[in-house]
Amino acid sequence: MGTFFAKQTSDLIVIVHTGDRKQAGTDANIHLIVHGEHGQTTEPVQLDNLFRNDLERGSVDTFSIPNAKARSLDRTGRITKIEFWQDGSGLGSGWYVDKIVVDNKVTNDAYVFPVFRWIKADYRYKIAHLDTSLPQDDQHADQRKMELEEKRKLYEFDQKFPPQFPGGPVQVKKVPADEEFSCAYLWDITTLKLNLKLTGKIVKLTSEPWDSLADLTNIYTKEVFTRPRGADLWNDDMYFGFQRLAGVNNQVIQRVDSIPEKLPVTDELLKPLLEGLTISEAVAQKRLFMCDLHILEGLPVREHRVLCAPIALFFVDISRQLKPVAIQLFQKPGPDNPIFTPRCPSLLWTLAKMWYNNADTAYHQGIAHLGFTHLIMEGFAVAANRNLSASHPVFKLLAPHFLYIISINNRALEKLVGDGGWVDVTMNFGNKGLFALVVKALKEWRLDLHGTLPEDLKKRGVDDPGILPSYHFRDDAILLYNAISKYVKAYIELYYPTPQVLQNDEEIQNWVKELVKERNFSEGGVGILGVPGNGTLTTNDQLQQIATFVIYTSSVGHGAANFAQYDEYGFPPNYPAMMLGNPPTDVNANITEKDIIKSLPDKATTLDTMTITKILSTKGTRSLGDFEVQYIFDPKAREIVDEFRSDLREIGSKIAERNTERNPTYPYLDPQFIPNSISI
Repeated sequence: MGTFFAKQTSDLIVIVHTGDRKQAGTDANIHLIVHGEHGQTTEPVQLDNLFRNDLERGSVDTFSIPNAKARSLDRTGRITKIEFWQDGSGLGSGWYVDKIVVDNKVTNDAYVFPVFRWIKADYRYKIAHLDTSLPQDDQHADQRKMELEEKRKLYEFDQKFPPQFPGGPVQVKKVPADEEFSCAYLWDITTLKLNLKLTGKIVKLTSEPWDSLADLTNIYTKEVFTRPRGADLWNDDMYFGFQRLAGVNNQVIQRVDSIPEKLPVTDELLKPLLEGLTISEAVAQKRLFMCDLHILEGLPVREHRVLCAPIALFFVDISRQLKPVAIQLFQKPGPDNPIFTPRCPSLLWTLAKMWYNNADTAYHQGIAHLGFTHLIMEGFAVAANRNLSASHPVFKLLAPHFLYIISINNRALEKLVGDGGWVDVTMNFGNKGLFALVVKALKEWRLDLHGTLPEDLKKRGVDDPGILPSYHFRDDAILLYNAISKYVKAYIELYYPTPQVLQNDEEIQNWVKELVKERNFSEGGVGILGVPGNGTLTTNDQLQQIATFVIYTSSVGHGAANFAQYDEYGFPPNYPAMMLGNPPTDVNANITEKDIIKSLPDKATTLDTMTITKILSTKGTRSLGDFEVQYIFDPKAREIVDEFRSDLREIGSKIAERNTERNPTYPYLDPQFIPNSISI
């Protein structure tokens, strides 16, 4: 005979969303109390469904609160908070909760309690409806203080660069459990490489050299290893100019106001390339531009390798296209460091451009990509976790853009930048050169200049579309920057109606103070230069500039530096991470195709470069504004998020329309292709 259970009536339904993180599920006993607006509460209720394994990782579980347990609660009134705890019992007692929802069937209202916390044993957590408050307004200040103290123990600062490169960026000492990827195998670079090589249907590439350029162009497939854009355009001068404007390293070019002495070009040398203009006339007409990679000078390089520190001069011609007119491969002029121009023998000029682009790959990976998206953003994320409660509105604003940054950086340093990793094997300067470059750049980089797109464009003299046409990065990125800035401004003003409210926010002030403190163990800071307010926020505009930088860099900035990598690196002559031999020193040298081939890496290194850049060019998370985790539940804030999403849709349509007229196209900053965070 079966056992019968009396049906209990329930007006309150509890829905628990357990996080999708390692060891997020729990076997502990969970109890919960619901609080009403007039101080009434339900009796403690154990969240347990008979014959079910509840509260497992990534699960959504529903529980009923019997009316007999809720007799003291006015179920016609508002629910203001919940109180819950776990007793630490069972083999897996840790528990990470995303959110808890209480449905009131009497009023047909749903009350959302964002948690996003690890729930430690024997502590009674109290979470308010919507859980969004500044520290000065939090009714549970002790809980908030306790949680931040716990997080500071988890998010300790460290500098992971080798000791011979002091002054490196700040990272977390040990990756906290809740920063790990939800599905670790999907993010194992070694496994991804193996799978890509197995499914790529590409011929096996050995350590043999290439026979010819035709041999190199025949390796691509119609599936995984498709023919990259650079394979068809690599020898074209216009495309070389295009790479400065819409490649992977597009924030170096600057307008020329005067030719530096270290680049001794003359009218005699350049006038035939400037459509009859003198140099001074071309400067006056704002048609001369320059890329100066001086920061590469003096970096360590791998044995038997050379890294140039070039200067390149460009001219906007009558067709409004940017084309190169001069390249000097090192900073100090001299007989063994001549100026190459398109008037040199054709393949010699090609080789000079390849050596320039080899240097540009070092700048791209060290500064534009790894240094000032990946690594710099980790410092902001660690400091935010140390100082901003999960209840803080600014934490909720920024958290989607910190997703996976700590975990991907940990794996990148190990697999890609460590000794014997991809950078060390496939790039001329190796990992030691990269470490030295990042440290060198950190001494100059400023948030209020390099990290603020409008100011950076203005300083480089390239903010006017009428002066430098076809600067697709600028034209698309500024739309997105302005939309993000508008979004952040509206959101911040919602929670900081007066400067006094901002000034009294201890958590946000502590975050910014930690951002500006020196990068050493005695100071324990991130060491960022140019932070608005220099460690003390007095106006909303200052916070807006910082938060806009975080969101823009984590999404748009990283997207611009990352997602065109296969198109650029996938065909080595186009954007060679490695160059063999020595750069040319004679403007009349007789260069043959064989010389070009001899300067390129072998077949195996080429495949490795293709594989890694293919992986890095793959979008791993949702599109900007479509957050993987929804932290914001405040209805007024949700309206601001919805308006941001509407703005992004309009921008996407505008960029798509622009790309119908662009040749080549520039799809990388269409919002639907930009992830929220640096997750690959």
